Amino acid sequence: MNHRPIITLLTDFGVADPYVGMMKGVIAGICSDANVIDISHDIPPEDVRTGAFFLERSFRYFPRGTVHIAVVDPGVGTSRAPLALRSEGHIFVGPDNGLLSFAAPRGRGVVLRSAPYLLPRRSHTFHGRDVFAPAAAHLARGVALEELGPAKRGFARLAWPKPRKTRRGYRAEVLSIDRFGNLITNFEPSHWDSLRRPEVHAGAFRSAVLSKSYRAARKGDLIVVFGGYGLLEIAARDASAAVKLGLARGAKVELVEAAG
Repeated sequence: MNHRPIITLLTDFGVADPYVGMMKGVIAGICSDANVIDISHDIPPEDVRTGAFFLERSFRYFPRGTVHIAVVDPGVGTSRAPLALRSEGHIFVGPDNGLLSFAAPRGRGVVLRSAPYLLPRRSHTFHGRDVFAPAAAHLARGVALEELGPAKRGFARLAWPKPRKTRRGYRAEVLSIDRFGNLITNFEPSHWDSLRRPEVHAGAFRSAVLSKSYRAARKGDLIVVFGGYGLLEIAARDASAAVKLGLARGAKVELVEAAG
């Protein structure tokens, strides 16, 4: 069975302006049968690290062969390179500023320079429309990666924020806060499982109970749960854990061996 090619979009453009629509128009003109799927367009403006985190947590749920466009690009129009990378059976298209590095820490890449696969008139401020969208559409149609430009060996990389080992357990941080106010940390299940009596410390909050759902508490109470990112979250039933605890992104969270 032949499947429609898939192209995903992740940007900091929002949806109030026509930027995302313009990109989709370019894609439709080149690869009209592509299934274009929005991951998110609400990355905080110019927040490359959050964009990289969202892309890394999302791409794995798409079939191999998917082309992922990611545009969080404060350096657009500068010397930073426009890239296409192949990694783990997926193709990633975006700026060489670390945005792709969590999802594609290794792989083969090219600089997007081949004129036939870009828009003929290219602005210095909108590579999402003029460079990344056409390149991704041609890749989705089956054009070989190597046709789009010269090989590039080194890429800009962001350091994945791994929890740090401490005397009592691990210290991590709040990576993201979702629209429900859930505090998403960088603790994986393996960190929880490595301790005999794990206990979470975040600000004034303490809990040694791992819940299975967001409803496993009374209204307003805080809980610990492994959520949709596959990472440990601190949540509050029908409320914002971020507001209740007064914590923001980057706040320290500890996972320790409970006393006793």
